[in-house]
Amino acid sequence: MSAWLPAPSCTPRECARHLGAVRGPLPALALLTAGCALTFLGVLCVPVALCLAPSARDRAIRRWAYAVVRSFGVRVWVTGDVEDRRAGELVVANHVSWLDIPLVAAVLPARMVAKSEIRRWPLLGAVAALGGTLFIDRDRLRALPYAVGALTRALTAGSRVVVFPQGSTWCGRGAGGPFRPAAFQAAIDAGAPVRPVRIRYRAGADSGGAAAFVGDDPLAASLWRVVTAAGLTAEIRLLPPLPAGSEQGRRELARAAQSAVDSDSANLPAVSVHH
Repeated sequence: MSAWLPAPSCTPRECARHLGAVRGPLPALALLTAGCALTFLGVLCVPVALCLAPSARDRAIRRWAYAVVRSFGVRVWVTGDVEDRRAGELVVANHVSWLDIPLVAAVLPARMVAKSEIRRWPLLGAVAALGGTLFIDRDRLRALPYAVGALTRALTAGSRVVVFPQGSTWCGRGAGGPFRPAAFQAAIDAGAPVRPVRIRYRAGADSGGAAAFVGDDPLAASLWRVVTAAGLTAEIRLLPPLPAGSEQGRRELARAAQSAVDSDSANLPAVSVHH
């Protein structure tokens, strides 16, 4: 682990806990099977999706991603303008869980930014590359300009790109990590707007710690915690875009985006998303 990478204080024992009602083993196992099967089916269908027209592909991705989240027993609620889906923008969100990726895709299909290690994963790495994932080397500081350049080219070409600028997952209870400014430089260079997105998980009166995937938490343990957490709801808030002007520095833009994500002042009606 590079010394310049974020080191969140969240741990599975303290943060990734569900305090509400739980499902029985058999219903939870059924959800786990359905979620994994649907995820694998989507992986197999990537080559077919690439042959579709962009609008049809976006619709297919949204429906599949929404179905994946629901198949794991998680409800989806969205606030903000769900119809304002524009290409050529940088989408930045806080990072809580592996669920964040299909959750964002269910509303804003985009090219994802992922660590370079994923490119070497069997099957999933190749499929992610086919799907347009932008791989970055997080362990080498000198590789950062190349990563910013790749993001800039994607945004300039009109792609929507999703970044989790905290650099790591945080449990969502209290303050998370600061938004790192590198990706915002790409938005400035490309003249692309920045779309802040807030992600939060809840289960009744519980803050939704079941969804948190932090520290050295095994993926299998996280999956089981999600499917056994009854009433788990994923809330995604789409906030107004921020213009990325050349007169605004990347640090100021990063702070503005984080302030928007952290703020609870917006009073937007929640609507359930169905596809």
